[in-house]
Amino acid sequence: MSYYFSTQTDLNFEDAITKTTEALKKEGFGVLTEIDVKATLKNKIDVDFPKYKILGACNPQFAHKALLSEEHIGAMLPCNVVVRENKAGQTEVFAVDPVASMSAVDNADLAPIAQEVQQKLKAVIDNI
Repeated sequence: MSYYFSTQTDLNFEDAITKTTEALKKEGFGVLTEIDVKATLKNKIDVDFPKYKILGACNPQFAHKALLSEEHIGAMLPCNVVVRENKAGQTEVFAVDPVASMSAVDNADLAPIAQEVQQKLKAVIDNI
């Protein structure tokens, strides 16, 4: 089972971030965090790295349901959506598969929540 789903786009990096954020919004997600991996690696360990941003996406309705079902599930939230520049100069957008990640938790109540979130994140990726 793959732990993510992805798409390639000819959009430049910044436009891909904008389009991804808009697609997330359409599916009820907000971006709570934005981690600039390229800048962090340069600042912390002086490593040059391609453009790579991790967007911490949250759909409050589903996060609430998950937290009610499993009190420690916050350790696996928010859902990460990544925008990165690949070696070919294209931009790739990929997201964690919540069904795969939630399968690590022994709680059957999470499965239907994860499936709904999976559908929404797949729609985001499909609309890039």
